[in-house]
Amino acid sequence: MILCNILPQHIAHIYLDIFPYPCYNIFMKEKLYTIPLNDAVDAGSECPFCHIEREVEQGLLDFVLGAGSSYMESDVRDLTDRHGFCRRHFKQMYDYGNTLGNAWILKTHYMRLSDEMEKEFHKYMPGKKGKAAKVDGRINPLGLWAKKKEKSCYICKSFTETYERYLDTFFIMYKNDPAFQKKIAASKGFCLAHFGDLCEAAETKMSEKEKREFFPLLLGLMSSNFSRLADDIAWLVDKFDYRNHDADWKNSRDALQRGMQKLKGGYPADPPYKKD
Repeated sequence: MILCNILPQHIAHIYLDIFPYPCYNIFMKEKLYTIPLNDAVDAGSECPFCHIEREVEQGLLDFVLGAGSSYMESDVRDLTDRHGFCRRHFKQMYDYGNTLGNAWILKTHYMRLSDEMEKEFHKYMPGKKGKAAKVDGRINPLGLWAKKKEKSCYICKSFTETYERYLDTFFIMYKNDPAFQKKIAASKGFCLAHFGDLCEAAETKMSEKEKREFFPLLLGLMSSNFSRLADDIAWLVDKFDYRNHDADWKNSRDALQRGMQKLKGGYPADPPYKKD
């Protein structure tokens, strides 16, 4: 199958990771990840990994529900039936706008889930003697099963696998590409969530010497850019004082969404991503 050969580079890597059939890759593997990562840093947002997250997530929505009709492929539907989708991604799928595609996905997912649910009901014995061990904060086996279903999501799983590769690529590029290292040093840093991921990943992906050089840079970026955003938000508040009515907005017009992104990630001001 040559699907991956005709895709734009910023989307091809998504299909290479999640498409169930053999794929012939005309791009070098490094480029599939280094190009989007460089583009994300060049975008100049509050966090390049938020930019990556948005691109990959939208690519997955296109894959699941887009014009390629992946939802009609039995191998893809087997995966979506098995994993289902979380609340957040169901909302995104609804907003995407493909009613028929969503309905097909739900139809067979309901069939599989109903069979699984009946088996769980059959195994359950209410009032069974003995105190059950608490798992994931729950002791009722049906409650535990429902909780697992709530957490299971095809898009989350696919994104997590792709995101791990981007983390790997980040450290490879940072250690081997001086130009990329300079771009990171001049960037706006990262959101708090992705900063935490970088800290964790650095423990296993960097030597002690590399960590002694990397962490001061990373922590300095976070400190200076948190201060910058705090100032922007403070001025946004002050701008609503009547005495500052004619004062310059400075960098505060979009400080609200940038401030939220810095704390929790994502792009709060983004409209729903819809089918073309």
